[in-house]
Amino acid sequence: MRLRNVKGSREEIARNEYVVKEAENIRGNWKDYLGNDHQIHIEIGMGKGQFLMEMAGKYPEINFIGIEKYSSVLVRALEKMVEKPLDNVHFIRMDAEYVPMIFEKGEVGRIYLNFSDPWPKDRHVKRRLTSRQFLERYDRILQEKGEIIFKTDNRDLFEFSLKEAEEAGWCLDLCTFDLHHSEYLAGNVMTEYEEKFVKKGNPICKMVIHK
Repeated sequence: MRLRNVKGSREEIARNEYVVKEAENIRGNWKDYLGNDHQIHIEIGMGKGQFLMEMAGKYPEINFIGIEKYSSVLVRALEKMVEKPLDNVHFIRMDAEYVPMIFEKGEVGRIYLNFSDPWPKDRHVKRRLTSRQFLERYDRILQEKGEIIFKTDNRDLFEFSLKEAEEAGWCLDLCTFDLHHSEYLAGNVMTEYEEKFVKKGNPICKMVIHK
């Protein structure tokens, strides 16, 4: 899918108070930056921010940081913040591969991966956000027994992710191939994509893992 460029998105991101600038300089000092010692949960590939902001509203005692590499997408989340500001939400515009440069070991309690790009071609396997290469990056920032929660409607990607997690030594805490017809649905917060897929009748897969 080709993303439409939003005029002025980079300028808006540069001046917006909720976007963290020069985040690499905060590594190891997020508690000071945020002004509290609450847990930090991050969503990688947060899209337009619906999931992140609903979670932040439900759990004000947690700091939520959304990571998105596309300016034209991130700016839509910033528009939502104008409508409903949340003190426990911040954003970073960056590629996911650089997360170990932004967070120190133990600074992140949970990582959400929601409907990530499947990168279906074999030559792009290392770009998948649930590949063993990315799992190793996440292990470098998560606290002890910190969780990764992954949801997707792509069955092939989900099976790949389960295999990668097992071979990389992660423990599987939860697994379902049809979340919305399972015992694990209670408390589920949907993303924009999830709402569309559920309306179409697509099964949603979910797994929770820790190292």
